[in-house]
Order: sequence, then structure tokens, then C-alpha cells
Amino acid sequence: MPAMEPKVIHRWGVTPGEEAQTYRSDEVMPEAPSRWLHAVSVQAPAAAVFQRVCQLRAAPYSYDWIDNRGRRSPREVLPWCAELAAGQEIMTIFTLESFVLDVEVTMRTTPCRYETLFGACTITYRVVPQDSGGCRLISVVRAEDGRGPAVGLRRWLMCWCDTVMMRKQLRTLAALARKDAHAAEAAS
Repeated sequence: MPAMEPKVIHRWGVTPGEEAQTYRSDEVMPEAPSRWLHAVSVQAPAAAVFQRVCQLRAAPYSYDWIDNRGRRSPREVLPWCAELAAGQEIMTIFTLESFVLDVEVTMRTTPCRYETLFGACTITYRVVPQDSGGCRLISVVRAEDGRGPAVGLRRWLMCWCDTVMMRKQLRTLAALARKDAHAAEAAS
């Protein structure tokens, strides 16, 4: 099915080339009316960044007091998080849709009350190596509208909440990957 042109496109930190790409989340939900793109540059190898993306199986790594019931997201690498398989739970409200090892992870909301209120969504996290030795960490969200009255208001609210939370999440994952890379470099 061809992708529908999203009604709402929001971007933060992405290049025009990154925005023009097709991501797995676009393929999973081609008719979703919202597309939100976020990206950060990371001065760490792609493998270290992908390892940190896998840690999303354990915790959200954004504002823990909001989306992790006040518990701090683990700062150490949890090896079991890298053992990916479709269908696994991620960040409580997502299910692992698909992954390409060392490249990307795509998740979809697990049907729940969240989906009824805000609509289903998919997120792809892609790690793109750069010539500098660092990489880009890109997230692409495709989101449906929730049901009931005030759909436009909910869409606006979700877009801005996602931007705030995703910005914090990507920056936290990037900082932890940089720390991991420095520790590995110091140990060698």
C-alpha cells in the first residue's frame, strides 16, 4: 500500500536527506496521518549507539519521573537487552515489530488504553555511521489519531510531548553511548 502524505510532519535535528528517507515505521503504518522525525549526532561508534538503543527494552531513558514511574533508567549496559526477537515488550507500551542488527529497531504500540486515547504508533530508531567515526541516531514516529472528540488537540499535544520526551531520550542514549565508547577506549 503506498504511503499517504502525512497531515502533520514535525522535525527536530534531521537533515533534508534523512527526512526524505523511508523508514520501517513508514512501511508498517503507511496511512498514519502524523510523521515525527528526530535526530542527534553522536560521537561514538554505531555499535555502541545501537547497543544503547537495545536498552530501551529495559527502560525509556527520557524523563523517568514521568514515563518510568520515578525509577531511574539503568546506566549500565544490560546484556539481555541485546537479545532481540520480534514480539518482545519494549518500554512497557511497545512491542518489537522488527530489527536489523546494528542498524535499526522498530516498535509498535501494544494494543492498550493508550492506543484508544491517542491512536497507534510505530517508532523506528536507526543508527547511521558517519565518516567521522561517530554516527547519527534518528527516530521516526508514525502515529494514528485517537478516537473520539478533540482529535486535533490530542494530535497536537502528542506531537509536542513526543518532541520533548524524544529529545531527552535521544540525548540520554547518545551520552551513555559516548561514555561506553570512552570506557572501552580507556580499557584497551
